[in-house]
Parts: sequence; C-alpha cells; structure tokens
Amino acid sequence: MWLSKVRVQNYRSIIDTGWFEVEEAKTILVGPNEAGKTAVFKALQQINAPDDIDGFDSLRDYPRSKFNDITTGKVDPAEVTVVEARFTLEPEDQKEMPKGFEDCVYVFGRRLDNSFWQRLEGAPELITYNDIKKNLIRLCSHVDPRIPSAEEGSTEPETSGDQLKAITEGWSELTKINIGKAETLSTWLDNIFTYIDETNTKEEQRFDSLKEAVGVASKRSKAVKILRERLPVFVLFNNYFRVRPLIHLEHLASRIETGVLDDTQYDYGNECLMKLLGFSARELSNLGKVSEPLADNPEALKQYRDQLDKRRFQLNAASVRLTDEINKVWLPDPTRSEADRLRVQADAQYLKVVVEDSLGVEIELDQRSEGFQWLVSFFVVFFAEAVDGHENAILLLDEPGLSLHGLKQRDFRITISRLAETNQTLYTTHSPFLVGPDELDLVRVVEMTDRKVGTKVHTKVIADDIAALLPLQEALGYDLAQSLFAQKRNLVLEGLTDYWYLDATSQLLRDGEVVSLNDKIALVPSNSASKVVYYATILHSQKLKVAALLDSDAAGDLAAQQDNLVHTLGNKAILRTKDAYTGDVARPEVEDMLRDTLIKVAKDDLGWDVSTVASAQPTRRIVDILSGKVSDFSKYRLAKAFLRWTRTHEAADLSSDECDQWKTLIEHINKALK
Repeated sequence: MWLSKVRVQNYRSIIDTGWFEVEEAKTILVGPNEAGKTAVFKALQQINAPDDIDGFDSLRDYPRSKFNDITTGKVDPAEVTVVEARFTLEPEDQKEMPKGFEDCVYVFGRRLDNSFWQRLEGAPELITYNDIKKNLIRLCSHVDPRIPSAEEGSTEPETSGDQLKAITEGWSELTKINIGKAETLSTWLDNIFTYIDETNTKEEQRFDSLKEAVGVASKRSKAVKILRERLPVFVLFNNYFRVRPLIHLEHLASRIETGVLDDTQYDYGNECLMKLLGFSARELSNLGKVSEPLADNPEALKQYRDQLDKRRFQLNAASVRLTDEINKVWLPDPTRSEADRLRVQADAQYLKVVVEDSLGVEIELDQRSEGFQWLVSFFVVFFAEAVDGHENAILLLDEPGLSLHGLKQRDFRITISRLAETNQTLYTTHSPFLVGPDELDLVRVVEMTDRKVGTKVHTKVIADDIAALLPLQEALGYDLAQSLFAQKRNLVLEGLTDYWYLDATSQLLRDGEVVSLNDKIALVPSNSASKVVYYATILHSQKLKVAALLDSDAAGDLAAQQDNLVHTLGNKAILRTKDAYTGDVARPEVEDMLRDTLIKVAKDDLGWDVSTVASAQPTRRIVDILSGKVSDFSKYRLAKAFLRWTRTHEAADLSSDECDQWKTLIEHINKALK
C-alpha cells in the first residue's frame, strides 16, 4: 500500500499541519529553517517506526505552550492523535482482501501515548441491530414451530425467539454488530439452520442474507488485521551515518558483541559496510587471523586460499557497485573517461576505504571532500538498509545532500527518483537544486509564519512566507536562465500550466509512437500572454529560432497582434490553439484541447464534476465552466492533476479528437522550428 494523505497535530512546533497529499513515488517538502520540516518527518515515522526507534514522549513532544494541559489532566495523551495517515491499496494488497473490501482506504492513527487506532473507508460498514431485527424475528417465527419442545427441567431457552432475546438483551436499534456480537449471532444462526424448511426458498434466502450481513464484521476484522500487518515501515534518515575509512576489525567486532558501540555514529555506518560486504565484523577479523598452513598440507592450503579469495572477491564486488553508483552522481558526464574508483581493502585486522584517482594514486576516504565522503556513506547505508532490508518501507530523507555542490545535488535528485521506484520516498530540502523544473507538482510547501498557528503544510504551491517559496523560485529561475539561450530552437508559452500540458502530452504521444516533439526544442514559459513578446524578442536578438504558442482567447489575440511580436517572429511562427483545435469552442485555450480528459481528471482526482454542464454547453471553454461551478477552482491544480494522470496512462487513453488535435499542434511546432 502507499501513503496518499497525512496530517500531523500537537507535535512540537506543529498545532495542525492540515491534511496534505503525498505522491505515489516521490514527494518534496520545501521550506526555510525552523519551519518544522524535520518535526513533520519525526511525527510521520511514528506511524510505523522501526523497532529500535523510541515512541512519542508527552514531556518532550507535546507543544510546550500547551503542556500545562497535560500536567493538569485537562488533556489525556491517550486521546490525543498526533499523526494520522490514509493509505491506498495496491494490487498486491487487494489480492489479500476479503470480497468487497478491495477498493477500501486504510486510515491509521498514532496517539501521544503511542497507542493506535485504525479504520476502513469505502468498505462495507458494520450493520446495526435495526438493519436485521425484522428478518431475525421473521426467521424465528418460521423456525420455532419446527423446534422440539425442551425436556422437563431444562434451563435452556425453549424457542429460537427466547434464545435471540437473551442474545440481544440490552441492544438498541443503533447497536453496531461488532465482531463479538456477530460471532454470537452467527453461531445462533448455524444452530437453527437445520430447522429451516429446505423447500421454503424465501426463508432459505433470508437465512443467507442474515449470514452475509452478520459476516461483515468478520470480514472487516480480517481486512484490518491484514492491512495492519502490511503497513509500511517508515525509515527516517536524518543523521547520515559516516563510514570510517580505516576500521580495526577486531575492535569493531568486540564493540558489536559487547554492545559498547561508538557514540559518534561511525559504528552504525561501519556495520552497514559489513552488511554490504556480506561479512560480519567477526568473520572478517577471523579471516585476518588465519595462519598460513604448512606446504605439505594441500587441502589446508586450498581452504586457506579459498577463504582469502572469497574475501577479496566480495570486497571487489562491493567496490565496483559503490563506484558505479557514486560516479552516476559524482561523474555524470559520459564524455569523461577517467573516474575515481573506490576500493575496499582488507589487510590483516584492518579494513580501509580508499579512492583511486585518475592518476592511479590511492588516498584514504577521509582525505576527500565532505561531499564525496557523505555520498559514499549515503550509498553504503542505503544499500545495506533501505534498499536491501526495507522492501516494504517508506523512506523519509531529511535534508539529503547538504554537503554536495549544487550541480551534484541536481544529479543526486535522479538517484532519489531511482530509490522512489521501489520505495515511496519523501524528502525535505531548502535547496533549489533538489527540485526539478518538472517536479513542482511534487512539492509541498512547509511554513510557520506564526508560532501560535504552528507549522502548516500546503499541497498547493502557496505560502504566506516568501522564504518558503524561495527554493522554487530559485529552481525555476536557474532552469530558465540555463535553458533560455541553450537551445537553438525555442517555443515561448503563455505560462507554466501550458508548459506542463505540452510537455506531458507530447511525452504521452512520443511513448505511444503517435508523433514526437523535436527534442531539440526548448519550452520557455512566460508569465502571461502579454509577456510572450519580451521573451521572444530577447531570444530572437541572440539569433535563435523562436516560435510562440498562444491561446485563441482575447489575451492571446492581443498578444498575437502586437507589432513587435509579428515583426520579430513573422506570422508563421505565431501558433494559435485554434490552428489545431477541432471542437465547438470558438476561442479555445490549451485546456480545451484536452477537454474530455480534463473533465474526467477533474471529477476523479479533484471531485469537480462538471460533466453534465460540459455536455450541455459544448461551445463554452472548459476553464470557464470549471471556474463557474467550482468555488476553489485553480488552473494550477487542474494541470497538476493532469500531470499525475499522465504517469499512469498512455496516449490511447486520450480521446481520438484530443490525440488528433495534439498531433496536429506538435507537427505545426516542429515545422515552425525546423
């Protein structure tokens, strides 16, 4: 199952984050220092923390400004939910669920006293006594005449009605038939089954319907038990343990065996290195103590050689794996043939990690930069724990890569995406280099503008604190600056949502082998239709090929008619949505070219159902329909929902009209910038 929504309350700097959505693969929390990002992660981990992680402590974790409520007994920790999460079932989970529970949502909460609660949403609800009372009475009326009279002196109830009355004593019509009551009723039904006239179809059906209704409690109990057992472990990596470049194996083995570990956290990193190598510290230490056998004992010589070769081969394999992964980040440029090689070497009781540079010189790991040391340690810990040991885990990375150079952070972002392919991953950052220009829909903004209000987490990219948005602004600014003059062919768009629609749809069509947008064309979003002319003029002045895509609305018409734009680009390079659109809207926007899909996305993902209105008003723009019917409508949210949709769909899922329109538009773009 994967985490889809979460909320944290009453934890340190957090009063109530509000519910915020979590992406299926990777989610990025951005915000300034002291906003509460780490607090959010520490609370999240308690949903299902590893065994060696301490739980909540009301003295340390309850908001200090409200702690007097705890000491005076006004607030009971057993009644304070700190973190609650909603989980969506994946196919593997659904296969294990009882019939009728395959599409439910699992909700799990952890209280301040570390107790938990759980519930199911979208699943068959527990029935009440009132739901089955009449059928129970009617079944008794049918069965009672067929039950033999009780023997004289018997204390058992004489009729099924008497038995039912004893079972339901004290029940009201609103009493829920929970698992205990359901088991009692089910046993009673089984006992009277033989007295039902098998030729009476109506009573047979009544019995079956009662068994099914009573069985809901058992199914719910089974479903909850299954999901509790399948709840992912939340692994928080906020202190990135370092690997010591020189390890005395006997000393490390002794500390591990006695439990007297190094409090600098090096021992944990070194234990992870042992796990990655496939040895325990004791095994490697013992191998270093083996005496060379006598020459006249060939069997002992072979065993001695095999032991040493096994150690050498495994150390070499681990070295190759680490080198390969590190150089994907540290040396992403494939044109460079020389790369640093990592070596893990064993010599008697010493295990050392060295780096061989392009000159063939070996130097100890601790003589390399902080960033390189961090990267080596990160991969050691992750390969040993996160990837290999936590298959059903959600990874929480708190400020990864702080010691990496900005450009290395951009490469490391790809590594995080790879980790997210197998483990749902959330990470915090205030670095613009760890947020990609195509990842703004993955961003959650964390801010704390007022300590009385506490930490808030926004699913939409909004914030009252400008510092919270700074990483996003810097990321967009950097990518715009890099792309603005990097490509010879540039298509200027009205805004960011147009960029998302074109980029995502063109990728769908490319993957579906329908049409390919020239990958040498840079997509450049401006802030509005009126600013397209400024971007186009700047790019054209650098002797670059430029085209502009404008909506066919009033703002697009006004921009398309500007003399400067026409003079700069020429009419053939000013593309309009109406040139490719084939629907009924007279002045279409980019969204109208995805009208059918956006109507479905708006309903299924955002709960905005305008399908009836859209069918009745085919000539009205879809954005106008949505803004007129949805009080909190946002073009940004709609585009973001479409991006999510494209990750799990393909070109064939677009309507035929949409596919044809976008094929035509992309062909026009390619022709204008050939």
